[in-house]
Amino acid sequence: MSQPSVRRKKSPVPSRTRAGFIVASTLMLWLSTGFAAAALWPSYGSIQLVIMVVVTTIVGSAIAILGAVFRWSSLMVMSLAIIAFLILGVPLAVPSGAIAFVLPSLDGLRQLLEASALGWKQLLTISLPVGSYQTLLVPAFMVVLVVVVISLTVALRAKFGELGVLGPIALFIFAILFGPEFAQWPIQLSIGLTASVLFWLIWRRWYRRRESIRMLAVRATDSSGVPIETFADGGFVGLRTLISAGLIMAIAAVASIGATTLFPPTKDRVVLRSSIVQPFDPRDYPSPLSGFRKYEQTATVNRTVLTISDLPRDARIRIATLDTYDGIIYSVGAPGAESASGSFTRVPLSVDQSGVNGDRAAMTITIGDYSGVWLPTVGDLVNVNFHGQDASTLLGGFYFNQNSATGAVVGGLKAGDKYTLTTVLPTEPSQSEIAGLRPASVEMPPIGVVPDGLSARLDAYVKGIDGPGQRLVAMLAGLRADGYISHGVGPEEEPSRSGHAADRITQLLTDQRMIGDQEQYATTAALMARQLGFPARVVFGFAPGTNPTQNSDQSLGQNSGQVETIVRGSDVSAWIEVDTTDRGWVTIDPTPPVRPIPDAVPEEALKVARPQAPVQPNIPDVDTPDAQLPPNTVQEQPQADNPVLTIVLRVLMALGWSVLVIAVLLSPLLTIIAAKLRRRRLRRRAPTAIQRIAGGWEEFEDAALDHGFTPGPSPTRIEVAQVVGGVQPLVLAAVADRAVFSPGDPDDEQADQLWRSVDELRYSLDADLTTWERIKALVSLRSLGGYSVKSLFKR
Repeated sequence: MSQPSVRRKKSPVPSRTRAGFIVASTLMLWLSTGFAAAALWPSYGSIQLVIMVVVTTIVGSAIAILGAVFRWSSLMVMSLAIIAFLILGVPLAVPSGAIAFVLPSLDGLRQLLEASALGWKQLLTISLPVGSYQTLLVPAFMVVLVVVVISLTVALRAKFGELGVLGPIALFIFAILFGPEFAQWPIQLSIGLTASVLFWLIWRRWYRRRESIRMLAVRATDSSGVPIETFADGGFVGLRTLISAGLIMAIAAVASIGATTLFPPTKDRVVLRSSIVQPFDPRDYPSPLSGFRKYEQTATVNRTVLTISDLPRDARIRIATLDTYDGIIYSVGAPGAESASGSFTRVPLSVDQSGVNGDRAAMTITIGDYSGVWLPTVGDLVNVNFHGQDASTLLGGFYFNQNSATGAVVGGLKAGDKYTLTTVLPTEPSQSEIAGLRPASVEMPPIGVVPDGLSARLDAYVKGIDGPGQRLVAMLAGLRADGYISHGVGPEEEPSRSGHAADRITQLLTDQRMIGDQEQYATTAALMARQLGFPARVVFGFAPGTNPTQNSDQSLGQNSGQVETIVRGSDVSAWIEVDTTDRGWVTIDPTPPVRPIPDAVPEEALKVARPQAPVQPNIPDVDTPDAQLPPNTVQEQPQADNPVLTIVLRVLMALGWSVLVIAVLLSPLLTIIAAKLRRRRLRRRAPTAIQRIAGGWEEFEDAALDHGFTPGPSPTRIEVAQVVGGVQPLVLAAVADRAVFSPGDPDDEQADQLWRSVDELRYSLDADLTTWERIKALVSLRSLGGYSVKSLFKR
């Protein structure tokens, strides 16, 4: 009688290459990556970012899936990722260097490779959002491509595919670190990413359990020995876990939203750009207001400083805005970066001036007899376009501070440089509307020294007047009524010292005749406005058409309908801006009108001196310099820290905190290891040889337990050795039994020999294990189950 044929079941398809597993893992990755990539929007804010993330995610997923299906090596997968980076990098991250928006050009490849190394720092030194400006999309493109390829490869091929969730988390952290100091959608993105990652981990746990049950079912046979071919996959058995996780997420979301609503953060978050050293520091350059009088000198007063086409009528040309006064100079920004005007960043495309109420204008400026790092601008800048051979260099060195509307070009400007400005000219209040202004609550750098006599003169101007705006008008009227204009540069002009230090302002306010020019009056008015409660700052620049001593002219340019304004040295001026609650920064000119200066009146009549018996010695007068030299602001600044040392200290600090965090996280495992080492030391150093032999066997038995062997309840040494298997454990068990049960006492040599055998057996248990399995055995608690803490640390 023939035996029935046994139908063998085909080898199952590996679970990690099944289509369902690949599709599910890919969708999980896409969902998590989508939430993480959304955090990049505040940094870029462009549709080009969306296109880059979508295309990069699809291509990176294809590379990882092909590598998993065809079992490619890591070198092969990495090579394909590099090829994708070179082919897609230019059209996706450097669109200006692509041919027909699809193919990379040689110049585009050069920019792509340069940005791979330099784009990270450039992204931190530019105002956000950057859109697709130059090559600043390259860092995000690199991170997204690397995260997708590595995360999906780990999810499809690694034994612990759950580690693939670290990729989207790393992308989210990158978006925060390289993003702005303000948070956009922080709760929504955090909860969304956490939920997607948690769902991915739960699904992976359920799938691993399902596959384990499937493998057991495949190997199972019925009573006749025929393999069982049917296996009920069942549904998603992790529903309870999913519901529990959802409840936890809901509670966390409600708690976080409630906390942020009741206790909103008072400061912006700290990111990398918060502590980055900006390439342009205005405090490295002398205050432009210190060079005010050089434009009034005979050699420069009639020279052409700037030529501007289509300059709006009565528009003022800003060179720099100064808000920090230390008693010597008015400067741009405070030494400790306390003022918003001290931080300059690059401008990617344009500055958002949608909140400014005014008229839009465009003009072209040509540099004449002017040099320096400060870029002449008009109104509130929208964008700037440089012309000529040095256009790219000037654009690369252009930095801007939106708070003060001040621009600068690293390397400086020279005669012949040309650029076009698009600006918004704010609508300024009339003289009658100034009385209704109210001061805004804006932090300003503290005044270093208040000049003597300033408070007394201000009290005289505003005595009996109520209301901040009306007191401001009274102060301006008092300065205009008492002040006289003189630059003190010509033989026919009244003497007038240059400078705006505290002693010069004191002299202006306490002399019989108040004589000075815009440099002194703007400084005095700004300090008085600060005393009245208004945030105030000084603006240095040119005012063609509004300067009382101006000599500018206008002519019709070569282009039809284009009016060119020639700005000369005599158009130099200074004025103030005060911040108000309803109109923002308002321009005010405190300069008195030009009028004849009256002669000085003798202070007192001559008196007949009476003879005195003792003749007192003459006290020598201290010579007071007639002119104030421009202070060397660079030397007065505190010595800069060594950048190399600063970087080393920050790296060491980061490493120290990292080690501390790792130590805290690993402290339970380190405690287990320390306890086992302590137990081993006590056993090996027992006072008698027989105790050391018994302790040696106990050490081997505990090692077997930690490595997963289960001898059963109360086993003998021979039974333990049989479970472990091999000849050496049986020999060790026999030696230990003979030493313990023999009538004589063993010697120390026998104990040492047994411990050497125990060490060899412990090493043999680890021989065929992976690194992860060895670590699990090292921190296993199975051998510590029978020991209390008290007995463990006592001999």
